Amino acid sequence: MKKITHSHRPLILITNDDGVQAKGLQQVAEFLKPLGDIVVVAPDGPRSGQSSAITVTTPLRMKVLDEQEGFCLIRTNGTPVDCIKLSMNILFDRHPDLIVSGINHGSNSGVSVIYSGTMGAVFEGALLHIPSIGFSLCNHQPDADFNPCRDLVVDICRKALASTDWPQGIGLNVNIPKTPQLNGVKMCRAAQGYWTEEYDCRVDPHGREYYWLTGTFKNNEPDADDTDEYWLDRGYATIVPCSTDCSAVNTLPRLSSILGL
Repeated sequence: MKKITHSHRPLILITNDDGVQAKGLQQVAEFLKPLGDIVVVAPDGPRSGQSSAITVTTPLRMKVLDEQEGFCLIRTNGTPVDCIKLSMNILFDRHPDLIVSGINHGSNSGVSVIYSGTMGAVFEGALLHIPSIGFSLCNHQPDADFNPCRDLVVDICRKALASTDWPQGIGLNVNIPKTPQLNGVKMCRAAQGYWTEEYDCRVDPHGREYYWLTGTFKNNEPDADDTDEYWLDRGYATIVPCSTDCSAVNTLPRLSSILGL
């Protein structure tokens, strides 16, 4: 596949984990067209829950679905992280100015960031020191109304493109509640909790049992007013800075004592 040539405008790479046909992907590309040249590289189908998975045993392929001045849409059989890696290694001769993942159909708040394919792409971009932002709407419907997201998405991306001191290794996890009008925006931390990994046992037409994931998120701190879950419940969009550094440095003294090191 030939390299994509760029104009003087900012270069924005967009991906997602809902697949190339998802409405949220199409909408965010339209929202951001006034800000720069858009290249969309997205999976050929849903990749939810893929986190930072990469493809290592299957050949990866790319197909251009649409190409016009200032816009290119490419489909691949890989994961969201594969989309970023393929773009960096095959498509571009320079880093994009901004990476956007989403708009996801459904929330990625709290500990969901660990599992999220949307945020996996964000972390991959942050590792490359590129401003990277994941957007999620708390609405799983395929035909969800993304118009309430427009102003916030454009505002955050415009400011990211204008920044000259974006912190290295940091991506943003932006969640937007399902509401006709936002009450505001809060910069906060992710709520601490866990998913109750409940599986529904079912029987297929051949009489064989199978299991369907139906987990529910348990918020361990529902009254903490500095978390994303708290403010999403009150009609606010939330912005959580996320780091690619998973080192738990504050536990070093305790663990050194436990391990005798």
